[in-house]
Amino acid sequence: MAHVNLYFAWGWMLAGMLAGAVIGMSFHKQDWLGGYAAWSRRMIRLGHIAFFGTGMLNLGFALSLPHIDPTDDGGLLLTTTSVLLIVGAATMPAVCFASAWRKPLRNLFFIPAASLIGAVTALLLRGLLS
Repeated sequence: MAHVNLYFAWGWMLAGMLAGAVIGMSFHKQDWLGGYAAWSRRMIRLGHIAFFGTGMLNLGFALSLPHIDPTDDGGLLLTTTSVLLIVGAATMPAVCFASAWRKPLRNLFFIPAASLIGAVTALLLRGLLS
């Protein structure tokens, strides 16, 4: 399980670098996407940084696993944490970019937020139960 989150994390950070390289080619344009404070431009920037933030969450989880005994609960809460971290990471930049395209899609932010909150809650619950 740790290897899945570990490689996902590094792949996600590479995706953040690639996204930054692509959008960075237009940052010098003062009025790009409506200017620096425009909704679309803010969402694009948030989507770009979301790759790194959620990648770091997955990396932190993967590096924490050697310190956790997976047999206590059969690994159910750890598997739940792993899956929810990947779902949250995959959907956070997607919702940011979709929101930049169509503002009403911001209402989908509950998906990555709930996934990431659920992941951390499952991991903490796992710690309390052991």
